[in-house]
Amino acid sequence: MAKTTIDFTGSSDDQLGEQLGQLKREQFNLRFQAATNQLEKPSRVREVRKDIARIKTMQAQRTAAAAK
Repeated sequence: MAKTTIDFTGSSDDQLGEQLGQLKREQFNLRFQAATNQLEKPSRVREVRKDIARIKTMQAQRTAAAAK
């Protein structure tokens, strides 16, 4: 099974924020599709949720590192 994770390590804070916004919009659309039984790829919901968590974790780590 091939993983389609995105590498966010080289991204700037602004890029992470932009990607987070895009993923949240995609998550909303996927939830809407799931509610109307039009979801083509159910596994994408989980992938998007994990990518959002990865970005938020990276942002928290950067904030903690900057506070030191």
